[in-house]
Amino acid sequence: MCCERLRKSWHMPLSRRDFIARATVALAAGATAAACGRNGDSEADLDAASDSTPLPRPAFLRNADDWNEVRDQFALSEDYIHMSALYVASHPKAVRDAIENYRKELDSNPVAYLNQQNRRRVNAALSAAADYLGVDEPNDIALTDSTTMGLGLVYSGLRLSKGDEVLSTTRDYYATHEALRLASMHKQISVRQVPLYENIHDVSEESLTDSLVKSIRPSTRALALTWVHSGTGLKLPLRRISDAVKKINAGRGEKKQILICVDGVHGFGVEDATMSDLGCDFFMAGCHKWLFGPRGTGLIWGSPRGWENMLATVPSFYDDGTRNAWMTGTDVNGRTDGRRMSPGGFKPFEHQWAITEAFALHREIGKARIASRTHELARQLKEGLKGMKHITLRTPLADTLSAGIVCFDVNKMNPFAAVNRLRKRHVIATVTPYAVRYVRLAPSIRNSPAEVEAVLREVHALR
Repeated sequence: MCCERLRKSWHMPLSRRDFIARATVALAAGATAAACGRNGDSEADLDAASDSTPLPRPAFLRNADDWNEVRDQFALSEDYIHMSALYVASHPKAVRDAIENYRKELDSNPVAYLNQQNRRRVNAALSAAADYLGVDEPNDIALTDSTTMGLGLVYSGLRLSKGDEVLSTTRDYYATHEALRLASMHKQISVRQVPLYENIHDVSEESLTDSLVKSIRPSTRALALTWVHSGTGLKLPLRRISDAVKKINAGRGEKKQILICVDGVHGFGVEDATMSDLGCDFFMAGCHKWLFGPRGTGLIWGSPRGWENMLATVPSFYDDGTRNAWMTGTDVNGRTDGRRMSPGGFKPFEHQWAITEAFALHREIGKARIASRTHELARQLKEGLKGMKHITLRTPLADTLSAGIVCFDVNKMNPFAAVNRLRKRHVIATVTPYAVRYVRLAPSIRNSPAEVEAVLREVHALR
């Protein structure tokens, strides 16, 4: 009777449904039979049936080399020039369509569709993330809601002891500082902030690395770093830093090794880099900024060494080991990994699943082309601003020391007033949310050189 009822539910009319739903129906008979063949109705039984079935990888663009076609994927208002990629994403068409398709299916039959699809689509998202990050093991990736959630999970979960130190900088964002403050209260560890530089225009890859390395003490067990600073646009030379830390670790015992933890959100979706290129142990990022992924999504990647030094803090729905231990009354075995680290609970599943399409679109355009285009537009903007007498540029000119964020001062004008003036002139800019505030622009693949020139004309008029 169980199987018969399920079979009837899967044979409802499907003419209104899209390709993804039809592909799902093709799998339903086998998955239903597998589910009914078990004793019990757990979601683990139901959704595990289609774990290994590969998902199609459609093409979203007729011509991925055409930046105008890329721009047309976004439903952005034509009334404004949107220099705000660092803030929150406008979903491109591929992501919008995926979210809508998944939402329709969930609304139509939430229990059946969720049980049938969740594991499969989470696996697809993890595989797409692993491919994009250049790592071999999808299970080393945890799915989160945001960069902030990732920072909180990592810094609260690090296996540190009383007296251990986490070293960060005075330039990191509130989310890093607050996550570390809360962790220090729970763990009785110390957190120390050091300045990276005095004048941003004097920085170099070497000076930034030396500033950090010289600040490391015997008690330092983790570096809490930010890849691209949202307050100035400065990009840290992570590979150089990680190489220097590796030399320090060579002289330490295993339990005293320094872990490198990175808020990577403002390089993620911009830079053509893999995790091995960066050399960090933990990488936290939201997917709803430069990646243009679904709002309310993010990830944590951890190295094997990183996961060995991590404890999860929120129960996971994706880690069968902990759930089976609970059901059988046995001890939880094995180290923490991405699945165990992924916070459980019911999610906006349609958003989490649609991360796959965001990665696919970036892959289709090409990581190297996206990096080149973003740097090209940011460089055009910086060079134009540098030539204006009433503007003080706060972001390094060099591509090696910056990404897509461009910050500046307007002489004798409050940053909020400048941003409001620009908005009235149909340019979307933001103010840096720090004690020292600057005007901030963030050109991306949604923009064109002509738009950058138009923005420069409006900034020139800020007098």
